[in-house]
Amino acid sequence: MLGKILSVGVFGIDGYLVEVEFDVRGGFPAVVVVGLPDAAVKESKDRVATALKNSGYSWPDGRITINLAPADTKKEGAAFDLPLALGCLSATGQMLSDRLRDYAVVGELALDGSVRPVRGALSMAMTVREAGLKGLILPADNAREAAVVADVEVVPVTALAQAVGFLAGDLPIEPCQVDLAAVFEESRRDDVDFSDVRGQEHAKRALTVAAAGGHNVLMIGPPGSGKTMLARRLPTILPMLDLEESLETTRVYSSVGLLGRGQAIIATRPFRSPHHTTSEAGLIGGGTIPSPGEVSLAHHGVLFLDELPEFNRHTLEVLRQPLEDGLVTISRATASLTFPARIMLVAALNPCPCGYLNDPKHECHCTPRQVQNYMGKISGPLLDRIDIHLDVPAVPYRELRSQADGTASAAIRDQVNGARDVQAARFGSRRMTNARMSHRQVKKFCALDDGGEQLLKQAMQELGLSARAHDKILRVARTIADLDAAPNVTVTHLAEAVQYRRLDRNLFA
Repeated sequence: MLGKILSVGVFGIDGYLVEVEFDVRGGFPAVVVVGLPDAAVKESKDRVATALKNSGYSWPDGRITINLAPADTKKEGAAFDLPLALGCLSATGQMLSDRLRDYAVVGELALDGSVRPVRGALSMAMTVREAGLKGLILPADNAREAAVVADVEVVPVTALAQAVGFLAGDLPIEPCQVDLAAVFEESRRDDVDFSDVRGQEHAKRALTVAAAGGHNVLMIGPPGSGKTMLARRLPTILPMLDLEESLETTRVYSSVGLLGRGQAIIATRPFRSPHHTTSEAGLIGGGTIPSPGEVSLAHHGVLFLDELPEFNRHTLEVLRQPLEDGLVTISRATASLTFPARIMLVAALNPCPCGYLNDPKHECHCTPRQVQNYMGKISGPLLDRIDIHLDVPAVPYRELRSQADGTASAAIRDQVNGARDVQAARFGSRRMTNARMSHRQVKKFCALDDGGEQLLKQAMQELGLSARAHDKILRVARTIADLDAAPNVTVTHLAEAVQYRRLDRNLFA
């Protein structure tokens, strides 16, 4: 007796169809699972057998062979429990259905026959649509997440018996539907706002420039000056996610099981702040079957690295590819996976190990060698990918106790959107920003008049700025001009851009 049913697996963040074959023969009782199953899949036979019995069905005697095709792709997780149970019922004649070819099935089974949520439901639904199937049967907790995919009938179930009844045609189940516009509007709410920040007007202006041009930022200041507070509010002034960006980000979170229960989609830009003890795999992704790391979880959002020199230097070096290319490629002996990683990097550090170098109100006890070693932990190639170096001094008491609210995030976002519109018209794409201009584009779009040329020359020579700062100053100046809706980069724009590199000589030359 042979039963077949379709399911979906997830490899990285992409789904793929899996054909579950359940064969029952006479002979000595044994269960063999083939098709490169991991431990969770091998253990599923015990969960499935108990769930079937507790749901009023029987587990067959004899030799049972379970095949998960394609057999050369590693299968992991408990999402194959429900299709295995249904395959058993089909093979033994306990369920008769003409719908098995039209629907894919996923779900983890509890011992009482109830269905538990799985990871990667969004990618699974996309795979079902691409395969031309009618629909996807999955746990009810995953239904809203999968229902954002159009042209797929998403059938939510809470128990094995429900899935059996639906496939047998005895139990009609209304497909889950999601109003994307309503979900977006409901979810686009930020818990923090720039109006909460007292003082630091210079820092707010610099972050506005960074958001407008997609520039990476390095904030330097003593403990308690507000670096983390500013960084956490940066996503609130970035342009709102569009549907395509939202789906890309949601797929990453779905694949690692980080979507909230019943959550349909991620509608706000993510903010990720890994601890400085995180490993290379935790930051960039990895594992036997690679899964996304913090860089990919920050896709279309902000990756904040606090206490930057405390991170392992080798761990930081793996950031070069995502900062340059907007993606992460992880190679293993059996496969090579690519994860999206289009991020804004915001890093923060103290000016010295004790944190009070050049602070007029605190004495610094660090020796010049200690300061040099502390700053030397950050490599030049990583700094080469950071456009803005921002000084964040301690907030004066008068500003800290001020009752007046600062500028709200919504107002700053309007400025950022205006600058992004200018860049979209310039480059022909809303995803292209000034920070990603090539050297040739810098020469084309950042032309200077005689005054600008003189100022840039003076800055490079007298302030001791590095050669790598040249293009970065021009990119930032172009963004400042876009914020002013100015067609050309003027001396004023250039002067402000030079300010954001003044720490280059002091700390890293």
